[in-house]
Amino acid sequence: MKRNKLIIWIPLLIAVTFIAGLYFGSGISNSQKISENDKFNSILNLINNEYVDHVNMDSLIEETIPELLSHLDPHSTYIPAKDLKAVNDELDGSFSGIGISFMLNNDTISIIEVLSGGPSEKVGLMPGDRIVSVDDSIVAGKNFTNEKVLSILRGEKGSQVKLGIKRNTAKETLHFDLIRDDIPVTSVDAAYIIAPEIGYIKVNKFGRTTYNEFLTSMTQLRNEGAKKYILDLRGNGGGFMEMAILMANEFLSDNDIIVFTKGRTKRESISTVSDGNGSFLDSEVVVLIDEYSASASEILAGAIQDNDRGLIIGRRSFGKGLVQRQTELPDSSALRLTVSRYHTPSGRCIQKEYTPGKTDDYGYEIINRYNHGEAFNADSIKLNKSLEFTTAHGRKVYGGGGIMPDVFVPNDTSKITNYYIKIANAGLLQKFAFDYCDSNRNKLNESEDANDLLNRLPDDESLLQSFVKYATQNGIPARWYYINISSPLIVNQLKSLIARDILGSQSFYHIYNTQDNCVQKAISELQKGNAKFPIMPKDSIK
Repeated sequence: MKRNKLIIWIPLLIAVTFIAGLYFGSGISNSQKISENDKFNSILNLINNEYVDHVNMDSLIEETIPELLSHLDPHSTYIPAKDLKAVNDELDGSFSGIGISFMLNNDTISIIEVLSGGPSEKVGLMPGDRIVSVDDSIVAGKNFTNEKVLSILRGEKGSQVKLGIKRNTAKETLHFDLIRDDIPVTSVDAAYIIAPEIGYIKVNKFGRTTYNEFLTSMTQLRNEGAKKYILDLRGNGGGFMEMAILMANEFLSDNDIIVFTKGRTKRESISTVSDGNGSFLDSEVVVLIDEYSASASEILAGAIQDNDRGLIIGRRSFGKGLVQRQTELPDSSALRLTVSRYHTPSGRCIQKEYTPGKTDDYGYEIINRYNHGEAFNADSIKLNKSLEFTTAHGRKVYGGGGIMPDVFVPNDTSKITNYYIKIANAGLLQKFAFDYCDSNRNKLNESEDANDLLNRLPDDESLLQSFVKYATQNGIPARWYYINISSPLIVNQLKSLIARDILGSQSFYHIYNTQDNCVQKAISELQKGNAKFPIMPKDSIK
């Protein structure tokens, strides 16, 4: 999504001429042959000047543009000025705030993590603190949403905010004055040695800093003894294509195609190849994907798969093969307009089908996969045999609906019961973990790593019993037949969440991945040598 000016296209013309018509248009002349754009200008002027009631023209335009774009494709979008900064912050790699992770617990803002080097750490805020007031306004018990909390804690760099804090070790409310500062938004959630000579890295999005974070983490893993790698892109909805290209380049030989795009003009039709200077050309790699891996995630997975460079494991990816470019408009709003389609090295476009104007149908496609059984059985995947392509060494791959994994791992629902669904929907796993950490923070804070923390926790049965009692007190009665089925899942998630609250997100994955079937399958394939490249036809979809 480059910030170059777009070649003017019909939707943008209409949006711009709406505004121009409001201020500069003229009346309709019956004798004059008018263009379609003049027609829109004239209609807008008639509404503004002659409609029976007063109309807020700015509001009308704001509502019209998204409706107009909905008749193009599902990914061309309009971003109002009030939302643009927050949208850009997620990909730009930083925002201005106070440097905490929080959760809403019983209508109270509870601090889970204090980011190192941020404003909150500098003034002495601690995990477990409750924020009860912001700038002398009470915030506890206000039934805030996460978005509302973010809006009051974030602000301009250098601006001041005063927090009222309730801390378990203090009888009175504590008051802290903080100066907001730039807070990094990280893309890599975890990077650690998951098995002998195997490094695991979890990437949550493709922002401006993602490649640097990725390369730093990969280098650190190699220094710790990793020779093979698991790259987890599950749930990663994409971001900047350039970051995916740079990451793919780290694994590919000289002059391998990474991706190519096709648009209406030569400017939008570009082929990108590797330069052979990557740092991990001889390393075996597995890429994990699922139905929420989209866009840049699919570009990276497609480059690895089509060049037979490594194994793709998991479930069929989302299927977004359209490229958007963002252009900022004069009022600081922005338009993300689809300007080309991208194709994987074999030539396939993995964009799934859509009908302009029917975005609901497009959104429900993931649900339809579940209903058709695709999440649980590879035979239920509908391959479009008319869009068959071959990889560099002759394996069959298919376009028109996401990246198909080389090794299918079904969604494991064997431990999900009605009891588990109820406690999960109520957020009780997260709440129990936070409360448990709060009551045992001094002991748990002495933990050196995830394994040390696990040794400080009660045995599995005791932890489960404590949680069931907690859930009963919060309105969900014990049903032991279902609890016993779900117990491994419940206990593992509780341990993972406690580790996150005490040690951070990396420790969450360190524990959670021990029972993640997709991750365990990736370890097995690497240990068997099945990810050695080039991947040959006999090793294709399993």
